[in-house]
Amino acid sequence: MLKGFVPRLYQETILATAANKNTLVVLPTGMGKTGVALLLAAQRLSIFPESKILILAPTKPLVEQHLTTFKQHLDVEEDKFALFTGEISPQLRAQSWSSAKVIFSTPQGLENDIIGSKVDISQVSLVVFDEAHRATGEYSYVFLAKQYLKRAINPLVLALSASPGSEMQKIEDVCKNLFIEAVEIRTDKDPDVAPYVQEVELEWVKLELPLELKTIKVLLDQCIKQRIDNLKTLGLRGSLLTKRELLGAQMELQRKMAKGEHDFDTLKALSVLAEVMKAQHALELLEGQGIVPLINYFEGLFAQGQSSKVKAVRNLTQDVRFKEAFILSQRLFEKKVDHPKLAKIVEFLREEVDKNRMLKVILFTQFRDSAVRISEELSKVQGLFPQVFVGQAKKGNTGLSQKKQVEMLDQFRDGLFNILIATSVAEEGLDIPKVDIVVFYEPIPSAVRSIQRRGRTGRSQKGRVVVFMTKGTREEAYSWSAKNKEKKMVSALESMRGTLRDKVKPIQPSIQSFETAKVKIFADYREKSDGTLKALVDKDADVKLEMLGVADYVLSDRVAVELKLVADFVDSIIDGRLLEQLKGLKQSYSKPILIIQGDQDIYSVRNVHPNSIRGMLATIAVSYGIPIIQTKNEQDTAELLITIAKREQEENKKEFSPHADRKPMTLKEQQEYLVSALPSVGPVLARELLCKFGSIAFVFAASEKELLEVQGVGEKIARGIRELVLSQYQKK
Repeated sequence: MLKGFVPRLYQETILATAANKNTLVVLPTGMGKTGVALLLAAQRLSIFPESKILILAPTKPLVEQHLTTFKQHLDVEEDKFALFTGEISPQLRAQSWSSAKVIFSTPQGLENDIIGSKVDISQVSLVVFDEAHRATGEYSYVFLAKQYLKRAINPLVLALSASPGSEMQKIEDVCKNLFIEAVEIRTDKDPDVAPYVQEVELEWVKLELPLELKTIKVLLDQCIKQRIDNLKTLGLRGSLLTKRELLGAQMELQRKMAKGEHDFDTLKALSVLAEVMKAQHALELLEGQGIVPLINYFEGLFAQGQSSKVKAVRNLTQDVRFKEAFILSQRLFEKKVDHPKLAKIVEFLREEVDKNRMLKVILFTQFRDSAVRISEELSKVQGLFPQVFVGQAKKGNTGLSQKKQVEMLDQFRDGLFNILIATSVAEEGLDIPKVDIVVFYEPIPSAVRSIQRRGRTGRSQKGRVVVFMTKGTREEAYSWSAKNKEKKMVSALESMRGTLRDKVKPIQPSIQSFETAKVKIFADYREKSDGTLKALVDKDADVKLEMLGVADYVLSDRVAVELKLVADFVDSIIDGRLLEQLKGLKQSYSKPILIIQGDQDIYSVRNVHPNSIRGMLATIAVSYGIPIIQTKNEQDTAELLITIAKREQEENKKEFSPHADRKPMTLKEQQEYLVSALPSVGPVLARELLCKFGSIAFVFAASEKELLEVQGVGEKIARGIRELVLSQYQKK
């Protein structure tokens, strides 16, 4: 089933293992991990011709790259390939799933499809998890792997990574979460891989911090030291110099707060920790980025300090040394004194382009503001054509949609510009042929990210990596940290060869789970990121995502649930929305329930008098007649919802609507109710649509262009409405 693809010997050797066991494949970047996936996909389709193949990757550019590779080399009809991203509506994804053979998807969208029962993964014979090192914590890979091994008839997992982590525990967590049974590791020193490895030359450009900047550094160091000394008097241990130690201390204090420990020392320590982290960020900007980013950060903090209620901001901006650092920075800016790094990089790239007019460079930097500034300076040089490549989240004007990211990468491949200035979004997996130089604007302490960045060059020819580092600063420490972690990772991987065979047993699909009628639960689509939903799906509930006017969950035509975390419950008392929400719940359902989730002390999570909370609880239980149930966590909540739903649905076998309403509605209310059920519409937008078009019939008949004229209707909503109205009804 392959075309135009000749496998390497080590790929075939890895295939022999991957064909029989859920396998983690660790290969250096550019050594053909995708080739292993191609070989295994072809084999699985040959053995199970009616099955589907699912390829998962973290970002749309990476997903589209895999789609292009598979179309080129896998002999499957063009219309049997499907691309799933967040930009494609759930309805279209569900239609594509039914007819596709090979599906390429980002994990978050697919997770929602599985939660909402939009797709059936039981017929998938292979799931490929690219960049598998992400499979930890709450990342979607963890949930998807569990659901796949639970539901699939002929399951097989292939996990791919160039850098699964530097700690044995992290690697073992990835293996456990993806149900890995075997690990296939190749390094660039293995004899079967070495002939294909391209040489990558590593250079360090070490810079001195100017004396004027060192003066500011001393002030910030003193500011930080005083606060660390304060933290130690408050009982915190460790050096508290690294970001990791500070975050660890912060998490420990927050755990104490969650248990109700609101003593003065705990509150004071949390505030001082926040001050240290803010001051350390200023120091990091000074040491590695320069005066302009530092001043921008100072100005933002001091503007907040004038009106902010946050003690950490107020205290820090009132510190004499912190103020002096700000004033000195402004003076240096006026004198045009700055960090030498930016000028050195401009000079370096000018010289390189003079030597090679066809040069292609990827320049990585930690900060978007720095990326924009570097681009501005490089653009002034003849022959340098930079573009900034960042993620979707908007910051200023630097955010890029996923579509724009894909377009920009294509333009870079085609040579329309020669310098791609990127943040972390370009680190993983992107195959851009013939990148001559990768430039690190600053070293990073992560071995995984360092390996990923270096791997963007030396893929098909000799490459260069040039790291700019400021001597005597944390950048020097970061470089040593990354080197040590990388050594530890190689050592850990070597020790894991063949040791996981009996550690993890995959979950086999339960025949009973397919035959037994599942309890049905309607959930508001805005709850899709909540862990309770995943827990419900894990427990085989038939979850349907809907736009619910009131309630978070509907369990029958009379039972609906409002779910509040402990902190959110108290917040909703403060802002007044709780009673309004419960009033709507009571009007619509005869048996409403309020669930408060979490084991925190409800009387101490916010600065609210206990009598106010007791008064609200009394009002809900007595005046509104709504039962209040407290659960410990997401798992406990899911068990409770399923228990109530089973009881309701066993007693009353009839189908029920998520929009059930026990009281007769007026004609106006019925119209609003019907229109509110349209995709992503809801009650407020329903009224806007009816006011604009006058009737339900005219709303349904409106074109996408006409819908866009309504305030609050964007392209996604307009497209979703038209798809729902025009799509053919599927009988099965």
